[in-house]
Amino acid sequence: MVKSVLASALFAVSALAASRTTAPAGSIVVAKSGGDYDTIGAAIDALSTTSTETQTIFIKEGVYNEQVYLPAMKGKVIIYGETENTDTYEDNLVTVTHAISYTDAGENDDLTATFRNKAAGSQVYNLNIANTCGQACHQALALSAWATEQGYYACNFTGYQDTLLAQTGNQIYAKSYIEGAVDFIFGQHARAWFQECDIRVLEGPTSGYITANGRSSESDTSYYVINKSTVSAAEGNDVSAGTYYLGRPWSQYARVVFQQTSLTNVINSLGWTTWSTSTPNTENVTFGEYDNTGAGAKGTRATFAEKLTTKLNIADILGSDFTSWVDTSYF
Repeated sequence: MVKSVLASALFAVSALAASRTTAPAGSIVVAKSGGDYDTIGAAIDALSTTSTETQTIFIKEGVYNEQVYLPAMKGKVIIYGETENTDTYEDNLVTVTHAISYTDAGENDDLTATFRNKAAGSQVYNLNIANTCGQACHQALALSAWATEQGYYACNFTGYQDTLLAQTGNQIYAKSYIEGAVDFIFGQHARAWFQECDIRVLEGPTSGYITANGRSSESDTSYYVINKSTVSAAEGNDVSAGTYYLGRPWSQYARVVFQQTSLTNVINSLGWTTWSTSTPNTENVTFGEYDNTGAGAKGTRATFAEKLTTKLNIADILGSDFTSWVDTSYF
């Protein structure tokens, strides 16, 4: 079964609707009962991998315990979760959950992910995506994003270590919630822009790290920018002051900037730290901050970090044509 509508019309639905409790026209519907399919995986299997038209899936309220894989497609795929308010993750009604450890996945990070996305140009709205394996499982992803021009809007990503893998291409995360404790925004080659995201840290580790960028050469274009976001302890978590760092370099050319972001005192006064004592990876890093606020923005930063004099613009990261694929109604 293949159902499609124009991408521009779908953008309009997102931009204008305060709620999305019925399926946009032409969507494949996933529901616990009464839909076209009762699992997200079955709906994805029904998509055409060769059609160049936009295909859409609408997921009705519920908890879906499954590991989702969206393969590469010729055309755009848009996945909508039912919600009372399209502008925020707080009213999302759809949760996709799974729990698989790094060991059980054959020591392959990607294969632990609750949602594995290899589809360029795909867009995901108002989904809660959780890997509930927890601290004991070490690497256990909620999202594995492996293609360019992917957009995630008003989504909620929760895990402990390696929650969100932004691996390749240009990606946007807007008005979303991202939770974890160790290297929970990580990847090697993507240029990722995080717009007005709520980043929340968990109690548990002696030291925690938000980002782990793995840019391994000067020619690699990878760059993570966290823009106009917030960083604090997750609700119900007692996190000591100074426990967390904005990031550590997975590879020696890591590039991460936090700008115009509110940082609570969970952030260590050094701001950034080494990968490890034996492998610091700090010689060629770009770890920058611009106009951040809050207790976590104060203090003498690590010697390999820098204060920027001007902010980065989204076009600098995602390209001057970013409006052709980014849903700017979420800005």
